[in-house]
Amino acid sequence: MIVYKSPEEIDRMRRAGRVVALTIERLVSEVRPGMTTADLDAIAERSIRGEGCTPSFKGYKGFTGSICTSLNEQVVHGIPGRRRIREGDLLSLDVGAIWEGYHGDSAISLFVGGEAPSDVAEKLVRVTEDSLEAGISRLRPGGRLSDVGSEVQRVVEGAGFSVVREYVGHGIGRALHEDPPIPNYGDPGRGPAIRPGLVVAVEPMVNVGGWETRVLMDRWTVVTADGSLSAHFEHTIAVTEDGPEVLTAR
Repeated sequence: MIVYKSPEEIDRMRRAGRVVALTIERLVSEVRPGMTTADLDAIAERSIRGEGCTPSFKGYKGFTGSICTSLNEQVVHGIPGRRRIREGDLLSLDVGAIWEGYHGDSAISLFVGGEAPSDVAEKLVRVTEDSLEAGISRLRPGGRLSDVGSEVQRVVEGAGFSVVREYVGHGIGRALHEDPPIPNYGDPGRGPAIRPGLVVAVEPMVNVGGWETRVLMDRWTVVTADGSLSAHFEHTIAVTEDGPEVLTAR
């Protein structure tokens, strides 16, 4: 069941979204080769708690980190730990925060040290972010939810990449994951009507190779089945009478 949000609820989510955005900005400014993913997790937790929020992910179904840190062939849900990041690594950071019981959720992919290791890697990140923006543009009253994923898929596959299918975007509010699911693929014009009060997290996960994935022995970290690079971008968006408002905009 989709839980539509009141203006007051969206305002709380707006605050959570601002803290998520600020935390991502702090992480991007501080990430350096030689740091561990646990170092990044500590920076994020200090940021989130310092702004009066609680990390959304810490303790969620047993997850031990405050953020997800996924590298190179890791798609999502990487657990922060002792692994050191290297120059040229493709790092995806997924951050969530709770303000007065409401969540904000956002992700970004970047190259450690600032330089892409190849033209293909650089294109992957650009296309993934472009596909997120394209999907968000379809979150307008009068459309259908499948319009979002259809637009993401069009951008991604048009660039020669593949869209992960086992993991999707989601509704968000008092719970981190709510109805409706938001696949990043499919035909347009299907599913529930888009109307004001809908708040969702749209999050394309895009691979250089095939779309298939597998989960590592830690039972969390998702990797590409063929070992190819993967990128991940995400925003939390509220649908208003005038269209989408990105609550986690940086």
